[in-house]
This record gives sequence, structure tokens and C-alpha cells, in this order.
Amino acid sequence: MGKSDFLTPKAIANRIKSKGLQKLRWYCQMCQKQCRDENGFKCHCMSESHQRQLLLASENPQQFMDYFSQEFRNDFVELLRRRFGTKRVHNNIVYNEYISHREHVHMNATQWETLTDFTKWLGREGLCKVDETPKGWYIQYIDRDPETIKRQEELERKKKQDLDDEERTAKFIEEQVKRGKSEKEEETPVYTELNRENEEEKVVFNLAKGASASGPSSSKPSGSLASNALKPPAVTGPVKRKDPTLNPPKDKKKKSALDEIIEMEEKKKKTERTDHWLHPEIVVKIITKKLGEKYYKKKAVVKEVIDRYTAIVKLNDSGDKLKLDQTHLETVIPVPGKQVLILNGGYKGNVGTLESINEKSFSATIVISSGPLTGRKVEGLPYEDFSKMA
Repeated sequence: MGKSDFLTPKAIANRIKSKGLQKLRWYCQMCQKQCRDENGFKCHCMSESHQRQLLLASENPQQFMDYFSQEFRNDFVELLRRRFGTKRVHNNIVYNEYISHREHVHMNATQWETLTDFTKWLGREGLCKVDETPKGWYIQYIDRDPETIKRQEELERKKKQDLDDEERTAKFIEEQVKRGKSEKEEETPVYTELNRENEEEKVVFNLAKGASASGPSSSKPSGSLASNALKPPAVTGPVKRKDPTLNPPKDKKKKSALDEIIEMEEKKKKTERTDHWLHPEIVVKIITKKLGEKYYKKKAVVKEVIDRYTAIVKLNDSGDKLKLDQTHLETVIPVPGKQVLILNGGYKGNVGTLESINEKSFSATIVISSGPLTGRKVEGLPYEDFSKMA
């Protein structure tokens, strides 16, 4: 075995020493060469290749600095996007993870002198949200991917729609309560004192059934009581009674506030939506580019739904099976006359026939063809709420 063989102890020791990070002062960014000690770095600086590289850099130093700056920025932002997403994180944490890679571009070869200058530059360029705290600078990546922006707008639209429904219901209930209070005009009876006009007059009650009030009164107290038991007590003041002519009976009976609230709740149930729409045996389209052009915009059939948000799909043309999230799929709108399955809203789970499509409002009209609602026409159903059946 020769001295320079790959498996010699010296060669193995050299490879072990070369792993990991080395001292920055013994690294040459122009030649992208890391030396292990001062003597090796000195020998490298005196070498012909290093001198030739310096001559090339001296002709246009700005070009080399711009190249290294661009490489450093792209790698740093890509690491921030892939590793932390849109979370707020300390800039030193990202930088320490970036420099852990042995072949990274060092900051002393770029246009930025410190990490703070680079962080401020990211904020000025609009690549990240930056803020300074007593613990240092924090950065947050701004995702400008069209698919992400579209997904966020859709979530905000659904949230606003749900909030509007709740506010509308609360306002409706409040109006019903006010209307009920205004319509409730029950008159309370007026009570008056029972005053005796003559102190010597006796109070007489007639307990005899069918006794005449105009008959002669008996001299006995028991007879007086028996003759006047059914006689109404005399009152000094008039008693107000409700005139039946003031409120004539109405032919049509108005709905009560409770009935109207129940109807409102039923209408709300019809517009209830969920954040998951996958269903077996429907046709979907793959809209993610992460799988390559081979599967992009390809149609597939959902074979199985896992955890409501993940589906196993089988491609129509190649027969490949993939496991995808619902954010990477979209519904398929067939031609009018085909069978579709309603995936969201109050008519979820019903099979219907596509009657017409409204391209301006991105909605369609569907006639339900199965179940207890057969024959009912559903208008204005959004594209994302139904899909073609396999």
C-alpha cells in the first residue's frame, strides 16, 4: 500500500481534519480553499493559482463582490424560507445555521460588513420584515408566492363571510326582540280602593244561589249575607276595560319572533361551509409544481381520503398513485349535463346534474338528482364546492 493511498492512516486523518468548519482567517474566498493552519495558508497565498486569481479579481473587483453578495443573499433567504417559513426568528439563529455548511459564502467577501447591515438591507428591499428589540434584530420572511397569496385571500374571504353571517344573525335577533317589545301592549288592570261611603252601612254578602238582588233584605245578618253573596262590590272609581274594537282580529297571523329565528337558522345551515372538501370517487386536478412537469395540471381520481385533508389519487393517463394535500388539488368542472358531487355548503353530499355555468361569477347551476331533494335547483354554487364524478 503506497504512502498516498486512500486508505492509509495519514489520508484518513487528513479527511477527518478537513471535515467541519475551519478557522476563517485561513480561508481564501477567491479560490474557495480552506487551509488547516497558518503555514498552509501562507503556502497557498504564494502559489501560482492564487496569484493568477488575484490578477483576475483586480481587473474588475466589483463584479466578484456582486457575485458573492448575490450568492450569499440567495442562500440566506432560501434557508430562511425553507427552514423557518413566515415565522419571526432571530437573525443570529438563521446565520449560525447558514454558516454551519462548510461550502458557504463568507460575509467578508460580500458588500455587507456586519449581519446587522445585512438585516437592515433585507428590510429596505422588502424581502423580510425586520424589527429591533433589546435582544437583537428579528426577521420574518415575506412569502410572495402567487399560490400562497391566493390561498390567504381565500381564507380571509371565508372568514369575512362567516363573520358577516354572525353579525347579520345577531342584528336580526335584536330587531325581532325590539319588534316583540313594541307589539306587546298589554294593558294592566287598574285597582281602586274599596271605600265605604256611610260608616253605619253594613257590608252584605248574598250566598244564596240564584237569589234576586232586588228582593227584600232580611233582618237577620245571616239572611243579608245569603242574599248578597253574588252581588259585585261597589267601587267608587271607574274600571278601565280593554275595548275589543281597538284591536280587530287579523285574518293573517303574523309569524312570531321564534319562528323567524328558526327559519333564519335553517337558512344559515344551508350556507354552512367546512375547510375540507375531499371525497372519494371524484375527479381532481393537480396544481402544484413541486412534483415536476410530469404531474402538473394532470387529472386524477380520489381513491381514499386520509384525515379529511389528504387524499390518495390515481392519475388517469399513467395510473400512478400519489398522496397529496388538498391545497395541491382543485376541483374539475365538467361540461353541462354531466354528473357532479356537491362537496361543500348546505347541500354537501348530494349528487346532481350540471345545468349551466356562469363564468362571470365563477359559479354554476346544479339540479339535484338523488335523495330527498331530487329536482331542487341550486343556483350560484361556486366552482370549488362541486366536482366531476369519476
